[in-house]
Amino acid sequence: MEFKIENLGNTFDAEIVQSLGNSEYVIKIQEKERNLKILNMTSNKIEFMLDNSYHVAKYLDNNTAKMTVVVDGLQITFDKHSELDKIVYKNSGAESVGDSQISLRSQIPGRVVSINANVGDKVKKGDVLCVLESMKMQISIKSHKDGLINSIKIKQGASVAKNDVMMEIE
Repeated sequence: MEFKIENLGNTFDAEIVQSLGNSEYVIKIQEKERNLKILNMTSNKIEFMLDNSYHVAKYLDNNTAKMTVVVDGLQITFDKHSELDKIVYKNSGAESVGDSQISLRSQIPGRVVSINANVGDKVKKGDVLCVLESMKMQISIKSHKDGLINSIKIKQGASVAKNDVMMEIE
């Protein structure tokens, strides 16, 4: 995943290489593998060990394009992956789903931030139908096909689990 740190103007790549279980991961940052252990995560901060060094990151601001955090007292604003919406859409199976698929399912667990459609609305493939929040990130959920909203199975503020049916589109 590509990130750009606004304060530095640099772009860097980071990815999870392997999950070791028990909140431990091998991650790769700028082609260098590092060990990461999540110690504690709350709605406003995360405590972690990176290569046996303790760090705290506090979330200050988060929207769909940028996130501001304070890591060990240093404020950092970074651009999230510019293709994040496309990646979520692709990994939701939407690109391979045919017109026969009726159910729009959640591909992540989260809280429903907004619902942008009503029963009876005509929608086009790619229209943003709702927004979910998960781990302080807001993800736009898009229609997988053209059609008519037959039913809405979610409510604003409610939580959804992965694979929950959120809407039916015919």
